Amino acid sequence: MNVKVGLIGVFDMLKFKNLRKNRAEMIASAEAKPLPGTYRVNELAKRLHPTAQHLKIAEIIDETHDAKSFVLVPDKEKGTTALAPFKAGSYINVRTMLAGSVARRTYSLSSSPKEALEGKYRITVKLKEGGFLSAWLHNEAKVGDTLTATDPGGHITYSRIRDCRRVVALAGGSGITPFMSMAKAIEEGSEDFELILLYGARTEADLVFKADFDAIAKATSKVKPVYVLSDEEKAGYEHGFITAELIKKYAGTEPFSIYVVGPGAMCDFLDKELPKLGLAQKFIRMERTEDVYDAGAAKNYTLTVHYRDEVLTVPARSDETVLTAFERAGLAVNNKCRVGYCGFCRSRLIKGEYHASRYERLRIADTQYHYFHPCCSYPMSDMDIEVYSK
Repeated sequence: MNVKVGLIGVFDMLKFKNLRKNRAEMIASAEAKPLPGTYRVNELAKRLHPTAQHLKIAEIIDETHDAKSFVLVPDKEKGTTALAPFKAGSYINVRTMLAGSVARRTYSLSSSPKEALEGKYRITVKLKEGGFLSAWLHNEAKVGDTLTATDPGGHITYSRIRDCRRVVALAGGSGITPFMSMAKAIEEGSEDFELILLYGARTEADLVFKADFDAIAKATSKVKPVYVLSDEEKAGYEHGFITAELIKKYAGTEPFSIYVVGPGAMCDFLDKELPKLGLAQKFIRMERTEDVYDAGAAKNYTLTVHYRDEVLTVPARSDETVLTAFERAGLAVNNKCRVGYCGFCRSRLIKGEYHASRYERLRIADTQYHYFHPCCSYPMSDMDIEVYSK
């Protein structure tokens, strides 16, 4: 036996014996104070990740012919006194009731993290043909109207551990919004990386935030916007689409990460272009603002939904997601990203068939036990589904 180890063991036993005695004495001599009603760590958790944020529209700004920004502030009358902080590039899921149905959509924050600390969020919304919430925001929403939102989230955010010092951002349509937030954060000093932005649009008139990006680029050399027009040829703009060759032209020789945010057609195109760059997959992050699925002639189906303690019958269409059918029926089903990434809407398929986006992220256990994401799944038959809600 090692004598040194043996002595250490004896001392440890003596310490433990004294610890029990001292603890009993401390308990006996302690004041009989009641436990606090709340703890700082719990208050911090609520501040960072509130169950819901009640917001009020404070300002509406026309950005382009089909894009508007909405400045949102806490609705103190409903109990929200401060906004949850966020990293540049995050989104919030916005909810309201329209014509008896739950309307929820995810919008990236185009404001900076500093503005959230000052009590303001900004979301920028493009009017989408057939859009449920975007049409209401563009055509009916007014200053003073209220909305409910989740805490901020998302994976298109900069990480010094994961990402290169240089980030090449590829944006299309409303996918420009998280990069506006990043550019502002870089200018303000809350983020420290180089942002090279390749922003694709049909025409110059379709570019959102061009004046803002140009002003930030003059203020800091860390932000460089490049505008790519597909339907116009103009001096000072690239023409065509964002290709691997165009990325190489502006990315330079330093190592870089790539962030992609845009519509499904753009992401499908870049899926074929990005491998030409020879980057490891860990340096590429992609977020689709909308999916592309051609269901052909729309067919009507019936969803049997096990919702809380009820079994409900919900009509559905083959050209709309299962989540959209839930919302049209007024069901408050958990969801956040709406593109198959976050898993908040995860539900269990009891019976039926559906088409899922190839970008859906399911765990192995989800597949094994028949879970799926209604937000990016289109019915292909009648379905029997068990859903979860708060």
